[in-house]
Amino acid sequence: MLTRQTRYAYAPITERPDFDWPGGKRLAVYVVMGVEEYNFGPGQTEDIFPGAPKPDFVNTSWRDYGNRVGGFRLIDRCADLGVPLGILLNTAVYDSAPALTDHARAAGCEVIGHGISNSDTLAEMPPEAEARYLDAVASRIAAEEGARPGGWSSPWLAQTDLTADLLKEAGYRYLLDLRLDDQPVWLDTRSGPLLALPYALELNDSTTLIGRQTTADAFARMIRDEFDELRLAARERPLVMSIVVHSFISGQPFRLAALTRALRHVAAGHEDVWLTTPAAIAAHIEADPSRAV
Repeated sequence: MLTRQTRYAYAPITERPDFDWPGGKRLAVYVVMGVEEYNFGPGQTEDIFPGAPKPDFVNTSWRDYGNRVGGFRLIDRCADLGVPLGILLNTAVYDSAPALTDHARAAGCEVIGHGISNSDTLAEMPPEAEARYLDAVASRIAAEEGARPGGWSSPWLAQTDLTADLLKEAGYRYLLDLRLDDQPVWLDTRSGPLLALPYALELNDSTTLIGRQTTADAFARMIRDEFDELRLAARERPLVMSIVVHSFISGQPFRLAALTRALRHVAAGHEDVWLTTPAAIAAHIEADPSRAV
């Protein structure tokens, strides 16, 4: 017999309870931006020029563009379009680029835990160290923002066998790592359920624009097509769409132009669409937990 994960059970989309998002909306759409810091040396990195010689100023400067330029423009562009923006935050950015975190706060962005640095990974981290790490991220965000984050997204989407358990025990309420569904799903943990919100693994500029070398125009078309298809499907039952971008990827001017065209399509005043944040989606489910499987 095959070994299967045990965090969630199989539940077909055709056998779900019906409900509405606030205001009678049918499709909830959220956009999140990775705001990240990397170690200039050991640890994992995201590179536009793989194999660059060390010391690697080339890839470092490409990533730094996001916290010096691109992140500001993405925050402002989403605000101009009326699109709420969540920030997947490496807390080291509070120290390296405080003007950017100040800008996000002034714009009312939701802050979501995303590790201390994106050179880190939870993979193979001992349980005690992982618990301390998750708490350190939440505590730093609380010190800067006035409240602990509700959500978590793992650097590199990497987890251990205990990550969901430890997230629940650290006070996180929802996870942005998985795309198993178009609706929120309850994950089983040893301390009670943890909500998994649909998280884009392909409407994600890192995996698609950098990992697969997809063009900016093709990425924008993917966003428009997914939006149109999910609006149709949401006539049958309420759904969630997510879009994931990064300050140093989609903040590049030629990509920002294409992304803007897609976001204008999403934000064009569709009466059945709720432009929102992960926190608001989670709160709506928490108000009636039976809305999620």
